Parts: sequence; C-alpha cells; structure tokens
Amino acid sequence: MSAEESIKRHVHLNLFIHSRGHHEAAWRHQGASPYLLTDFRYYEELAKKAEAAAFDSIFLSDILALGADIEHTPRAVLDPIPLAGALAAITEKIGIIGTASTTYVEPYNLARQFASLDHISNGRIAWNIVTTASAAAAKNYSENPQAGIEERYERADEFMTVVNGLWDSWAADAVVDDRPNGRYTLPGRIQPIDHDGSFYHVTGPLTVPRGPQGRPVLVQAGSSEPGRAFAAKHGEAIFTAVLEKTAAQDFYRDIKSRVVARGRRPYHCMIMPGLSPVIASTEAEARRYAEELDLLGSRAVGLERLSGTFGGIDLSEFDLDAPLAPEDFPDPATLQGSISRPTLIVDLIRNERPTLRQLLSKLSGARGHFTFAGTPEQVADLMEDWVNDGAADGFNLMPPVLPQMLDVFIAEVIPLLQKRGVFRTGYESGTLRDHYGLPQPESRFD
Repeated sequence: MSAEESIKRHVHLNLFIHSRGHHEAAWRHQGASPYLLTDFRYYEELAKKAEAAAFDSIFLSDILALGADIEHTPRAVLDPIPLAGALAAITEKIGIIGTASTTYVEPYNLARQFASLDHISNGRIAWNIVTTASAAAAKNYSENPQAGIEERYERADEFMTVVNGLWDSWAADAVVDDRPNGRYTLPGRIQPIDHDGSFYHVTGPLTVPRGPQGRPVLVQAGSSEPGRAFAAKHGEAIFTAVLEKTAAQDFYRDIKSRVVARGRRPYHCMIMPGLSPVIASTEAEARRYAEELDLLGSRAVGLERLSGTFGGIDLSEFDLDAPLAPEDFPDPATLQGSISRPTLIVDLIRNERPTLRQLLSKLSGARGHFTFAGTPEQVADLMEDWVNDGAADGFNLMPPVLPQMLDVFIAEVIPLLQKRGVFRTGYESGTLRDHYGLPQPESRFD
C-alpha cells in the first residue's frame, strides 16, 4: 500500500469549538456547557477531552464584527491567538488551529505571533487563513467600502509570500547558544527577505527563530473560485462546507487535481468537510433530539441571518411553505461579501427545492455544513465511507451541542473507528504536521 493510500484510509479528526455547539439553539439546550464563552474553563474542558480521545486538532474561529443577532445568539468573543497560547499551555499533543485574517493584519505581526505560538506549543500550531468579506468588519478597521473578492485574494497571496519568507528567514541551526564562547547565532544563518510588493514592503528578518514545524500548518476554508485556487497553492488542510456526499466528492477531486497541478503531492493537502452529527442509540431518538433543538431556535434570527448572507434581501413576503427557486435569491457572483456560502445555499435550493421553513431548519443545524442524525454505527459507517470513497481525508467535527454531543461521539463513535483500524488509539508523535502526515517545509538554507 502506498503512503497516499495509507493516509487516505485513516480518518483525521478536528474538533471545531464554536459557541456552545453548532446548532444555532445549542446555547439554550440542557446538554450545553454552563460556562460563559468568556470562561477559559469551557475551552480547557473541550481541549482536554479532544486530546484524551487523540483528535488531530482543535479549531478556534473568529469574528471581526458583532452580529445584529447578539441579543438572541451567543458569539465567540475571545481572540483566538491568545486563546491558542493558553490552550497550548494546558495540553501536550493535540494540534491547535487559530484563525487570523489577511485583510486586517500586518504580515510581520502575524508571522511573529504564530512563530511564537509554534515554539510555545512545541510544534502544534496551525493558522486558519481567512480573507474577511464582512462590510461591518471593514468599518471596524477603517476600510469603507471593503475590498472585493479578487483584491482580497490578491492581497492574501502576497501576504503568504511575506509570512512564508519571514518564517524562513532563520535557518533551523541558526541558534547555537554557545555561552562559553559568547556566540548566540551562526553568521549568515539569519537573512532579511527584502520584500517589495504591491501591498507590502517588508525587510525582515523575523525576530523569532524558525519554529519546530518550520512554519505553522496552513489551513484554509474558501470554496469560491479564488478560494479554491488559493487553497491549492497554499493550503495543507482544507475545511469545507458541503450538504451531501456527491458535492464533497466533487470538491475533493477538484482540489486534489489543482494541488497536483501545482506540483504538490495530493496527500500533502488534507480535505476535511464539516460534519455535525446528532448521535443516539436509535435513529428515532436521534431525530427527536434534532427536533428538540430546532424548536429552541428562533425563526426571526434565522431569517435575519439568511437575509444577511444574501446582502440584505427582504424575506418578509416569502411564503414559509412554498418551494424556493434559485431565482428567488441574488446571484452569489454579484455579492460583495463572501460568495461560497450563498453559492452553497443556491445549489441546495436548485437540487432539493426546499421551502423556506425547511431551508431555515437545515441551515440552523450547522450553517450549511453536513448534518446527520443516527446511531454511532451509522456515523462511523458514514465517516469511513466518505474517506474510502474520495469525499474526505477526515472531518471537521462540529457537535451540535457542546459538550454533550462531543461526549457521545468520543464514547460511542471513536471506539468503533479504532476497532476498524481507521483512527489512532494514541498519539505517535508530537507535532501537528506529524498528526496530519505533512512534510516539513523546505528551507532557503538547505
């Protein structure tokens, strides 16, 4: 069996920590955590549970502008970069993925922060690269109007040139710490980058030595055409939202072919669709749990969020129980913000013709990611099938209620995956690159 086949048969698992769970009403559920989202104990508890279960990583998302639905929906409010540092201090093996935007951060600052985190964690840090599309965020960062998608990705591509150059501005052997002879670094093993581009002018070198992983693992989640091109060039782990297996297979084939066209090996880019499973001893019990969650949700909040996704479209005159058509919504290509999620929704409407009520219910479960209600065996079957059938290398696990559904997944699904030999029983190494089966990046000094 080739290395590629071996990796593809193994299920990689990331825990996406979001609110008190990924269902929009999770925060009200009796199985949700009692802690506020500003209480570090909440994140500590989840991280330690995921590490005890040998997850590859945990994922911390971010928002740069407060949503209008804050009265009825809790939002993650802790900055993921200091939170990642705190979690690194109380864990030993699990990878930690922090989100930061190329749109509103200087590359030198970000390179220093993530290089520092990679040292603090002993090589367990990843950066989730985002290009912020929010008009509200633009106003918070003195940018009005916000940049269009093409400019955002052009800027992001140059941003990557800068940060990769900075992370590579120190040789791995630059620091000798020779105290008796008074030499801390070797001559010539630290070099400036002298970048002079369209958006950035950075001399370097970085103030932080090369990290244990060479650079943090690079994670990306864009599904638009510019996002896919960016992912194929830079991404080492790709999170994606899909609503059914066929779409996941299409995305998988497309990204892998683009990665190969870039001269990269296909198994050096992990593709991990979002999966939000409700798990119970019977299908009927799982469906009842999902229905309970839906009843706790707010239709008004769902309508407001859907409207905002499509640039503020007026949904007040829509019949809740009439089948929708793609023509009912603006063409995603005409929107100024993110277009991947609107495209996902329009494709769902085209393929399934749901009513507005049905659409709101589907989106409330995990914001357009794949939802499933069933038994532990059915969840394990689904995961193994997707990995073996060219739909995924693993999953961005999005429990609908935290910690309850994570606890059930760890207790009931992971032992099945381990028994089938498709998930580790313990960590074999210490870095996130090792967990994902990714190579060390090349060095200019080699």
